[in-house]
Amino acid sequence: MTDTQTTRKYIVATDVGGTCTDTIVIAKGEPFLIGKSLSTPPKFEQGVLNSIELAARQIDLSLEELFAQSYLFVHGSTVVDNTILTRDGAKTGLITTAGFEDTLLVTRGAYGRWGGLSEDRIKHPVATDRAAPLVPSERIRGVAERVDYKGAVLQPLDEAAAEAAARFLVEEKGVEAIAVSFLWSFYNDTHERKVRDIIERVAPGVFVTLSSEIAPMPGEYERTSTAVINAYAGKFTQSYLTNLANLLGESGYSGPIMVMQGYGGLLPADEASRRAVGMIESGPAGGIIGAKYLGDLMGDANVIAADMGGTTFKVGVIQDGEMDFAREPMVDRFHFIAPKIDVVSIGAGGGSIVSLDPRTNVPRVGPRSAGATPGPICYGQGGTEVTLTDVFTLIGYMDPGSFLGGSITLDLDTTRKIFEEKISAPLGMSVEEAAFGIYRVAAAQITDLIHEITVERGLDPRDYVLHAFGGSGPLLCAMFGAELNVKRIIVPYTASVNCAFGLVSADIVHEYSHTATLPADCDPSRINAFYEPMIERARAQLAAEGFGDDRISLEWSVDLRFARQVHEVTTPVSGAKPMDAASLERLIADFEGLYERKYGKGSAYREAGVEMTLFRLSGRGQLDRPDVKRFALNGGNADQAKMGRRRIFVDARDGMAEADIYDFTRLVPGDRFQGPAVIHTPITTMVVQDRQAVTVDAWRNVVIVPA
Repeated sequence: MTDTQTTRKYIVATDVGGTCTDTIVIAKGEPFLIGKSLSTPPKFEQGVLNSIELAARQIDLSLEELFAQSYLFVHGSTVVDNTILTRDGAKTGLITTAGFEDTLLVTRGAYGRWGGLSEDRIKHPVATDRAAPLVPSERIRGVAERVDYKGAVLQPLDEAAAEAAARFLVEEKGVEAIAVSFLWSFYNDTHERKVRDIIERVAPGVFVTLSSEIAPMPGEYERTSTAVINAYAGKFTQSYLTNLANLLGESGYSGPIMVMQGYGGLLPADEASRRAVGMIESGPAGGIIGAKYLGDLMGDANVIAADMGGTTFKVGVIQDGEMDFAREPMVDRFHFIAPKIDVVSIGAGGGSIVSLDPRTNVPRVGPRSAGATPGPICYGQGGTEVTLTDVFTLIGYMDPGSFLGGSITLDLDTTRKIFEEKISAPLGMSVEEAAFGIYRVAAAQITDLIHEITVERGLDPRDYVLHAFGGSGPLLCAMFGAELNVKRIIVPYTASVNCAFGLVSADIVHEYSHTATLPADCDPSRINAFYEPMIERARAQLAAEGFGDDRISLEWSVDLRFARQVHEVTTPVSGAKPMDAASLERLIADFEGLYERKYGKGSAYREAGVEMTLFRLSGRGQLDRPDVKRFALNGGNADQAKMGRRRIFVDARDGMAEADIYDFTRLVPGDRFQGPAVIHTPITTMVVQDRQAVTVDAWRNVVIVPA
C-alpha cells in the first residue's frame, strides 16, 4: 500500500445506517472531512455516494477528484441486519444429516420460545413462541451420511440422495440459496464439500454456505443456524457489495474495498461478501472501535460507548481497555456462532415512533422507526408518525433552519399539529407537557439499558466515562449521563459519524480456529501443534494483501471451561508463544480471573478440572491510524461562539427556560461555559442541562461534568 500512498493520500470510510449514511475522510496532516446524508433504501449505494460527495465539497473537490486521490475505501453497513429483520433475504433451503431435519426448528428447546424477546414479552411466557424460521420445514432435506465426534466416517455420503435433495430444493421449491450442515462436519468436512460440488454442478447460480466453513465449531443448532443466516443474507449481501464496488468504480475509485466485521476487524469485500454473518452489527462495532481509540488517546481505560442513531440506541462497554465480546450472539431471535463485540440495543433512536398503548394510553418510544423515508414529520417528506426527533424539535433543541447544515428546513407547525392530535390531546396534556414526558421516557429507557450491561454485571458506572455519539446521542446524553453519575460525559468531535471514525481506526483482521477438547494440564506442544497451520495461513493471507512482517501481529486465545460446564470463556494467551508450561499456567490463571469477573468473586474452582475446547488465532494487518491533532488550550468563555438565546426544555426546572445557543464551529479548545445550553454543529446537536459545565478539550471533544 505504501507506493500507492505516495500519489494517493485519502482514506474514505462510510457507515450506512437505517436513517443516515455517514462519511469521514482522513489524510495525514489534514483535518477530517465529514459528510452526512439521509440513507436511500433500498438502493443504499446511492446514499454512500451522496455522503462522500458532501465530504468532498468541504475542500472544493468533486466526487471523482476525491476518489482519484484516495487509496482505501472502508465500509460498514446494516444491510445484513436489515435483510434478516425485514425477512427480505433469499429463498433458502437446508440440507442436513438424515434424522436431524428438525434441529433448526427445535432451536434450543424452551429457550427458543423467549430468546431475543424483550423483558415485557418474557413476562408472559404462555404467549411466547419460537420465531418463524428463515427456512421452513418444507425446504429442509435430510441426506444419509454420518461422521462421528472424532471425524471418522461411519456412513459415506449418499451422493445420489444429495443430488436429489438439491434438485428438489431448486426445481420444486425455487430456492436461491442453500445451507449445508452435517453432524460433526467441523472435524471432517468432506461430505459438506461434496454436496457443494453437487449443487454447483446441478444449479450453478445458487448461493451455497457450508457450516464447516462459516462456523467450524461445536453446537449443532447454533452452527446450523449460522449457516442458514449466511445463506439467507449472503446472496443479497454479495449483490450489494458488487453493486457498491461498481458504483465506486464508475465514480473514479480504483483501490481496495474493506468491510467492517462484527468483531471489530476489516475484511476485503470479496471475502466479506461470502461471510455475510460477519457483517451483523458491523456499524455498532465501528462505534465501539472508535470509542476505544479515543479512550486510549485520552487515557480512559473504562468507557461506556453509547450510540444513538435514527433507528436504535446501542451501547457497549470497554473495561480495562478491553472490549467485551458476546457470549451468545443473536440477530433478531436467531443464534449464530461468530465473534462479535458485545453490543446491546433497544428500538429508541431519533426516528423511533412515539405512540400510545391502546390498552393503557401510556406513551411508548419505539421500537418501530420512521426510517429515512418518510422520516420524522418535521423533515417535511410526508411523514405522519410522531418520532423522537419531532419531540426534540418541539422542546426547542433543534434549530429549524440549520438542520444537517441547512439542507432540510424543519416544519415545526405541522409537527406541532400532528403531535397535538395524536399524542398530547389524547393524554389530556399540553403539547409541551407531553413532549417533556416523552423525552424523559426515552432517557429512562436508555438509563435502564445501560444499567443492564453495567450494574447488573457487577460494574459501577461511576468508574466509567460516557462517550455519547450518533446523530441523536448528544441530545439526550446530559440527562442519562447525569442519572448514571459517570465520571465525565464526552461528546467526540466525530460524534455524529463516530461509527465511520471507528472504521478508519480498525485493522484488517482474519479469524482462524481449531476445535479440539484438551485438559488444561496437557503438554503445551499439543496446543502449539494446532496453532502452527493457522499461523502459516494467517501470514500468507496478510502477505498477499500487502502487509510486511512489521505490520502483522498474531493474537492467540483459547476457549476454556470448568469440567462438565457448557459455557466457555474466551481467554487471550498473554504468556509466551509458542506456549510452554509457564504460559499455560498463566492462561489458566487468566481464565479464572475472567470467569470471576463474569460470574462473581469466588465462583472459579480449579479443582473441578479445566478444559480447553477451541483454539483461536486473529491475524491482524495494521493500517494507518487517523492523525488526531492535539490543539493548545487557548479558549476562554466561548462568547465568540454564541449564536443567541432561545427557550428549551430544562429538566431541573421542569419546563422551558432561556438557554445560550452555541455554534460548535466557532468554539476553540479551552472554551468553558455552563448549561443550560445547546451546541449546534453542521450535522448534530448537543444539549447541556442545568448545573452542568462544558469544556472543549485539546482534541475538540465536548466534555460535560457537574457544575
